[in-house]
Amino acid sequence: MGATAEELIDRRRLRRKLTFWRIAALAVAALAVIGFASMLYDDTFAGKAVDHIAKVKIEGTILEDEDLIGRLDEMRKSKAVKGVILEIDSPGGTTAGGEAIYEAVRTLAAEKPVVARVGTLAASAGYMIASASDHIVARQSSIVGSIGVLVQFPDVTGLMDKLGVKLESIKSSPLKAEPSPFNPTTDEERAMMRAMILDSYDWFVGLVQERRPLSREEALALADGSVFTGRQALARKLVDALGGETEAIGWLATKGVPETLSVIEWKPRDSGSGLLFGRALGQAAARAIGLPEAGDDLLKASGADRLFLDGLVSLWHP
Repeated sequence: MGATAEELIDRRRLRRKLTFWRIAALAVAALAVIGFASMLYDDTFAGKAVDHIAKVKIEGTILEDEDLIGRLDEMRKSKAVKGVILEIDSPGGTTAGGEAIYEAVRTLAAEKPVVARVGTLAASAGYMIASASDHIVARQSSIVGSIGVLVQFPDVTGLMDKLGVKLESIKSSPLKAEPSPFNPTTDEERAMMRAMILDSYDWFVGLVQERRPLSREEALALADGSVFTGRQALARKLVDALGGETEAIGWLATKGVPETLSVIEWKPRDSGSGLLFGRALGQAAARAIGLPEAGDDLLKASGADRLFLDGLVSLWHP
């Protein structure tokens, strides 16, 4: 007896459902395989499995980077990491950001040998972080130094006068929310800011004195904001050697780290597929206009990221 029309319809519905769930299962399996494969081929993940020298890049404007601080702590805890290379290329940034990373590097260096390799630039907070390492290697033409602290704020009172705009404020005391770009700066406000700057400056000079083979007088003489080439910095004891990664690995060898170990970069974490999608769009836009292929690099390439720094900064060119 042949199947009825209703039975045929039910069979087709069942086949469609089975086909859907088969495809869904295959898609889930494919995603799992891709995720596992990417994890296997990721340098950071693979590096945790075998003995190696960890390398971390510290580039661009220095901020209080929780991801970077977390990676430095993971390096400290990892039994596979035998030594660390800090690859620094930075004009500096916020003083608090430099301090946070400096402390993370010192915590790491208390347990494992850490060497800083300066690329084009390690100035201000960038040099502060380099000084946290046990040994600094720079290129002959690297730019090093700019030890100091500053704060800058605009004065737009002239523009407001031209536009006919006035700002009224009621505050608890004269120095509250001062200095302000909307009022001429008073001597009392300048004195307050200068006292704060000099306190942070004294702290920064103390770090250099502590970490480098310099007396207080020598550190102060170098902390006038000057920048130096790698060769000049070597003569002034701001760096320990000239060269690149080979020389950095050579120094680690003097601390018992085998030169035969692979150097594996510990890269920033991806925070999810949404970020990956956004980053892909950013990279496509960057390629279209000839800028680096990363969303945040668009700001860094133009220097615009430094426009948004707030508070005390230790920066070569704000």
